[in-house]
Amino acid sequence: MLKKERQAFILHQVNLHNRVLSANLCQEISVSEDTIRRDLQELAEEGKIIKVHGGALSHSFNHTSFPSTNVYSHTEKKIIGQKAARLVEDGMFVLTTGGTTIVELARCLPPHLKATFISGSIPVVLEYMYHPMIDVIVIGDRVSKNAKLTFGGEAITKIKQIKSDLCILGVNAIDTVHGITDNDWDVVQVKQAMIESTQKVVCLSIAEKINSCQPIQVCGLHKIDILITELPPDDPLLRPYVDAGIQVL
Repeated sequence: MLKKERQAFILHQVNLHNRVLSANLCQEISVSEDTIRRDLQELAEEGKIIKVHGGALSHSFNHTSFPSTNVYSHTEKKIIGQKAARLVEDGMFVLTTGGTTIVELARCLPPHLKATFISGSIPVVLEYMYHPMIDVIVIGDRVSKNAKLTFGGEAITKIKQIKSDLCILGVNAIDTVHGITDNDWDVVQVKQAMIESTQKVVCLSIAEKINSCQPIQVCGLHKIDILITELPPDDPLLRPYVDAGIQVL
């Protein structure tokens, strides 16, 4: 793979998954760590990514608020947010993770909605605060500077004390073999606690993340009740998930 092609692949992975690990890129591209390190440094110097220890971050994921112009696949995420917002009813308690798709959900909530939203995501909480009628509960603990999400023992203990009507997860990767996967251990722990503390699990994913996989499993497909993408529910790409017993919207 030529340098230009290699860096284009890296940039795409950063935009798609918000965060990449150098070790994973080495395996996927079959090059040395030094090569990946140089590529990340060049991309960072060009202002295309943010280089961090062990990998890189997307610029859109590094802000406490997400301007639409910087969000990868913004149109698709807005469609997903609109679909997800229709699931929330008055009086519900809703657990949500972080990420740009969840931010779009927050922006799509109708102004008359009266519900309680619980999250440890700083950007998402800020969006909820703009809503005139919903109540917002912040899960507190240490804050991941990469994910802009609270994590740790106290956060997980608080989540386990909640019994929500819905848990709405932003998905990093999903396939039929491994279920939902991610590349951030701290985020995975929070997501797993949320899944165990709810009556119904709703996953939000752009179609480009369907049939992709990351190193750490969040849960198997059997834990997912609803999968929402920007595609129509009868799209052939989604058929295996329907066959697995998941409601696809």
